[in-house]
Parts: sequence; C-alpha cells; structure tokens
Amino acid sequence: MFKQRKVKDIYVVFHLSMMVTILGIHDGHDAGAALIKDDEIHAVNEERLSREKYHRGFPKRSIKEVLELSSTDPADIDLVAAAGIYRKKKRLLQLKKCIKEIIGEPETELLTVHHHLAHSAGAYFTSGWKKCLVLTIDAAGDGVSSAVFIGDDGELKKIAESSYLDSVGDFYASITEMLGFVPMRHEGKIMALSGYHQGEDDFGFEDCIEVSGLGFKNHLEVTGSGSVKKLSEKTGFPLKRKKECSNVLRSGKKDHELWDTAVKIAGSAQHHLENMLEEWCENIKKSEMIQDEFKKRVCFVGGVAQNVKANKVIKKEFPEYWIFPHMGDGGLALGAALQVKARLDKRKIRWDWKSDLNSVLSGPKFLSKDIESILKEEGFVYEKLKDEPEKVAELLEGGKFIGLFQGRMEYGPRALGNRSIVMDPSSEELRDELNERLGREPFQPFSPTILRSFMHTYLQEPDPNKFMTMSYHLTERGENDLKGAAHVDGTCRPQIIEREDNEPYYDIIDSFKERTQIGAVLNTSFNLHGEPIVCRPGEALRSFNKIGLDSLLIEDFLIKEF
Repeated sequence: MFKQRKVKDIYVVFHLSMMVTILGIHDGHDAGAALIKDDEIHAVNEERLSREKYHRGFPKRSIKEVLELSSTDPADIDLVAAAGIYRKKKRLLQLKKCIKEIIGEPETELLTVHHHLAHSAGAYFTSGWKKCLVLTIDAAGDGVSSAVFIGDDGELKKIAESSYLDSVGDFYASITEMLGFVPMRHEGKIMALSGYHQGEDDFGFEDCIEVSGLGFKNHLEVTGSGSVKKLSEKTGFPLKRKKECSNVLRSGKKDHELWDTAVKIAGSAQHHLENMLEEWCENIKKSEMIQDEFKKRVCFVGGVAQNVKANKVIKKEFPEYWIFPHMGDGGLALGAALQVKARLDKRKIRWDWKSDLNSVLSGPKFLSKDIESILKEEGFVYEKLKDEPEKVAELLEGGKFIGLFQGRMEYGPRALGNRSIVMDPSSEELRDELNERLGREPFQPFSPTILRSFMHTYLQEPDPNKFMTMSYHLTERGENDLKGAAHVDGTCRPQIIEREDNEPYYDIIDSFKERTQIGAVLNTSFNLHGEPIVCRPGEALRSFNKIGLDSLLIEDFLIKEF
C-alpha cells in the first residue's frame, strides 16, 4: 500500500547511497510528471498530451509518457514525489487511487513536497551551484505566495515567506482579470501591454501592496475577485466594461478610450512590480540572517518569474542569476522529484542547466520512418531533403512562414527550435501577417533566436540566455535587423544559440545569415494561439494546415502543400 510521508522523513526508507527511480507528479494547475532514473531526467506536461492548455488534474498521460521515454517498468518505481501538501483526506485518497491505476500496488512510498520547496528545488538543483539564494514568487501554493531559501551544499533552508493573502502574483493576476483577460493564464498580455506605457504618469499601487522586510504586505486585505473590485475602485476602471476592454485591446484600437486606460493600468502594475522586486532584493542583500557568500548568486522561480521584464531586476541586483526555464507550476513535478533525490543521495548530484539547452529537450521524439508513414497516410506532398538548413534558409529569405518539428520536444513554456515557427525577423509586415494567422493580440511581440556571435551586435548588456527568460534592450543594429521580433519599447526576449546547443536549428539560422547578413530568426511556438505547443506529428500537420504556414520541416521531410 502507498504510505504518505513528508520529505524530511524519507531517510528511513532507503539507504543513502542507493540509486533509486523517482516519479515526480503535480496534479494541479499545469499538471505534469517527471522521472529521475539514475542521473537521467525525463519530463513532460499533461497539456501537451491532452491538448488542454494548462491542464488541471491527475497527469495520467504524462506519467505513462515519462515511463515510456525512460524505458521504465512501473514496478521499478521506488518513490513517488508529489508536489503540494495534501491536507484533505478525500483528495489524498483520490491521488493514491490514480497512482495505483498506473503503477499497481507495490510497497511504494508517496512523499509530499511543499509547493514552494518544489519550486525552489527545481531551480536550485539545476543551477549547478553549491551556495546561493533561491527566491520564489507566485499567486499561492500551500498557503504561501513568496519565499526566500538558502541553498547550501544540497540543502534548502527557508528563512522567510509571505502568506497567500500577501500575494504579489495575485495582485498581477487581479490586474489581468480587471482588464478582461484570464487570470493565472494571460499575465503575459499585461506585461506586453505595459510596454506601450509612456512617461511617469501612473496609478501608484504602493498603497495596495508593498514590500515588508523579506516578504510583502497586501493592504487591500483581499485576494481574487475582492482584489479586482478594490483595484477597479482605485483606478476608476469600470468593471462592467472589462469584456469590452479586452476586445478593444485584441483589435488593436489604439484610438479608443479604453486602450489608453488599459495601457496606463498595465504600465503602472508592471512598474510597481519591478519596484517591489528591487526593494525586496535590496532587503535580502542587507539581511543579517544571510551570510555574504550566499548573496553572490540567486535562483528565481515561480509564476512571477515568467515576467521577463521584471527578471531584469534580478539580473541587475545579483552578479550571477538563474531563472529556472519551467518556472511556473508546470515545473513542480520535476522540483518535487529533485528534492527527494537530493535528500536520498549522499553524492549531492546537481545538474547544471544554465548553459545546456539540451537539458530542457526532454519530451517525445519521433522516428523518420514513422513520420513518413503518417505523411503518406494523410496524403501530404513532401520531399526528403539532403540539405535541410540551406533549403529552409532559402524559404525564409523569400518571406515564408516555416514550421519546425524536430528532435525531442521542449520542457517548459518556450519553443526553442524543436517545436517552433520561424520567419525573417526583419519584417514588420510579415510579423503582422503571422500574428493574424495565429490569432494573437497585435500588441504582443514575438521573440528572436540569435546566434551567439551576434549577441553583442543586437543586444545591450547581453548574456548567453538560452531559454528566453530575460528581456534585453536592443542596439541600433538590433532594432533594424529584428524589427519583426522587437517590442514597441525597444526590447526583446531572445534565445541565444550556439551550434553545440541544437545543431539542426543553428545551421538553419547560420544559413539564413549567409544569405541575408541577419544572424537571427523570429521564433514563436508552433501552435495556434490559446492551444498547447504541438507534441506529436499529427498535431503538427493539423496546425500547419489551420495556421496556413508556407512549409513544414518535420524531421528531414519538407511539406509545402496538402
């Protein structure tokens, strides 16, 4: 039978030197599974398999997928690590029942890992560092909305936290809802909208929520719908018009009164978020509870870490930083598994993902022969290429939209070349056309993938960020070459690539550079707006048709028409 224990008790289960197979699961918002087998990691999220964005519920498909990817028999699972503390008996019993349906009923330990500890472990144990700070901010999890941890030689010690009531993430989500978008899902739209805010005229949200020591204090004293109501009263925004507002924004009606109001609100919220992060980091660096040796490096994780503009504050405040690529709840399954792994393994294994793009290429991969069978069955016209990079570069130079489906699927919210749509990044006209085909809001920017050799050419104060977790200001050359992948405020969220990261993808961009002298491509995720990134060949083919892409490179096959 399954036995539930907290992580601190697991030393009684296995001898510390044993190699064990650990299954990590998260069955809440953006559910998923991860499996650590020896030193290998396999991870995938349920949304990619169910095709339901941010799938909430037990990750049955994900568990089966990581078992298949790792060639693991369910009976060989030694431990199950679940992200979150299951306080309600009914939910815990349901979880055990679901696990049993997949792996049977061995003498398997079920270990629970606190939400923010799982977040922290995901970041810390992939940083490669022994000593650092780990900071988490989200809406809430297990009653906590932010936390400060010290990472010290494989151990994570929490020294501060904020309750679910004092939530920075909930504040930003409430702004999202007030402007007619979906909270906990569309916060990126608010961040994008904030880029249109000019000048210093804002609403000043300091009296709503502010920094308090190593945490935060919510002066509204409400969350969710209560917070939305109070924020609307403060800003004078008419809640009854929130649906109209989102329609105005989606239509790009910049001459509408609600456009100006929404831009000011979004800009004010973003400005206040960045100010709070700066003050929070300053307080942390001044804290006498933290020794100086831990203040040199920081990991940042949690839903708020998806805000690449706010992440610039982290970069400014600490000499070395690591933004965990799967920073939201989708990364909790892996974090839970890593925390359990660390407590069991006296070797203190750490993975260093900071400069290793392949670390997040942990999803399914498909054989060329199987793909060709599908192409024939579905009636697609295709050709097998011998020089894929040169052919794709030729199409890109001709202004074509190209879908890329190759290798293992990315783990996390960003497409990094294996499930991507790419185009010439210098064209604003092509950008607008692609935005329309995908059904995206016109105020949302795209992102570039930039060759490492062009990093300083295009970006101000850059570093080789391989995971699109940071915003940078563009140089004059960057503003010219990347017009289609730049935001209105002169910034972009790039992926920096070297050939060793992803040879097929790099060679496409390098071939495009030889033709155009532009060392980048526009890269967006391969999916219709609002859908999960494509996972399997059939989904890629359907999206290719629905979007109306010009070509699709699916492994070594090029499709131009149905």
